[in-house]
Amino acid sequence: MKTKAAIKKKRQAPNPQQLGPRFLRAFQFAAEKHAKQTRKASTIPYIAHLMGVASLVLEAGGDEALAIAALLHDVVEDCGGEPMLREVRRRFGKRVASVVEGCTDADTIPKPPWRERKEKYIAQLKTADADTRLVSAADKLNNVRSIVSDYRAIGESVWSRFNGGRDGTLWYYRTLRDEFLRDQPNRITRDLDLAVNELELLARGKPVSAGQSAVEG
Repeated sequence: MKTKAAIKKKRQAPNPQQLGPRFLRAFQFAAEKHAKQTRKASTIPYIAHLMGVASLVLEAGGDEALAIAALLHDVVEDCGGEPMLREVRRRFGKRVASVVEGCTDADTIPKPPWRERKEKYIAQLKTADADTRLVSAADKLNNVRSIVSDYRAIGESVWSRFNGGRDGTLWYYRTLRDEFLRDQPNRITRDLDLAVNELELLARGKPVSAGQSAVEG
């Protein structure tokens, strides 16, 4: 027989996150816009990255609007610039568009020089709202985890994929990690810290074995 306390706890349990037709429209939109794109130097469809970022956002407590922004966070940068941002705003609303804009480091072709672009992005994160910072951190966590996985498979040649090379890429993700850690830690920023630490250990020739903490060594 259930106690009164157990019944009360059950009544107070949070409702599961609901993803409705709007989310499905956003998924289809992202899949169509990125249909011909793959992850760097691979045959992996780019939508895999977008799905991964959306999953991280939802697991961290993000709502439907933030999950949609996660699916669309690269669509302005990679699929149309300012006109695409207007389309996102029209289709999915101001909040989604604001986060997508905040996650965009360039909306012109050609893009500005790599270092200039990344420094500007880091600077704009300093004043970004919590929604944008959550989606951005999820994006960077997914990226770093992919780099770590690829590094384990192909070693130092992984850096040839990135405009910043080895040193620039490590600088970028280390600086982003430090910026996100200014906030109250959450599951995404804690995992990003671990992933960046692991990448730095690998880059220094100190592989992290299964079950070993990425912060050791």
